[in-house]
Amino acid sequence: MLEILQIPVLQDNYIYLIQDTDSGLTAAIDPAVADAVIDVLTENSWQLDYIFNTHHHGDHVGANLQLKQQTGCKIVGSAADQARIPGIDIMLGDGDLVKLGNQSFQVIDTPGHTLGHIVYYSADSQALFCGDTLFSLGCGRLFEGSAEQMWLSLEALKALPAETRVYCAHEYTAANGRFALSVDADNPQLRQRIDQVAKLRQQNRPTLPSTIGLELATNPFFRADNVSIRSNIGMTEQSDLAVFRQLRLMKDQFR
Repeated sequence: MLEILQIPVLQDNYIYLIQDTDSGLTAAIDPAVADAVIDVLTENSWQLDYIFNTHHHGDHVGANLQLKQQTGCKIVGSAADQARIPGIDIMLGDGDLVKLGNQSFQVIDTPGHTLGHIVYYSADSQALFCGDTLFSLGCGRLFEGSAEQMWLSLEALKALPAETRVYCAHEYTAANGRFALSVDADNPQLRQRIDQVAKLRQQNRPTLPSTIGLELATNPFFRADNVSIRSNIGMTEQSDLAVFRQLRLMKDQFR
């Protein structure tokens, strides 16, 4: 089995510590800061064996070198982006597998937010660690890639089983929900999700993980083919890609 611990850091980041309970092997996913990781490792008497990076941004790789120095862990990241992943040891690309004890993770290339972004998917544990490609009720900004690249990346994630748990790297759900409601106000599942999110945040509890099924029902960036959304933004005849591109532009300007 895979045990997953969620560590909130900085303003809205999540670091995930994952352990294969059979072997005891442990990985940190996108460690922004080292001290919080070390504290949780110590509390649980875990040894850090790997770091899995999804992309090169500082709030995802900031602790790589310190953790590697302190623990001797190996760092896993995108072969296409190896020059920007500090301390990288193991370079992977689309379709590759990385093992954590008895747990296998499929690497999926998801360019868009950055050109070298990858995600880690475990079919056995029904878990997706998606960095900044997919957020609950949202998706990552297009800092380096194109709208077409991001749309294809999201299409790949949409095809995963509906029960897949989605572990995003940021607590953006409430803000994303406000935009989602502006383009999909007639969606009862979205309204229910937003109510649940508000209650969780009032209790200072995380809104993650989500699931692929929940995102298919409520995330406008997964729903570019939805008739109601298309009508609401005046794009009933355009392609799904064109609708997605417009939604991303609208979200960038949304306040």
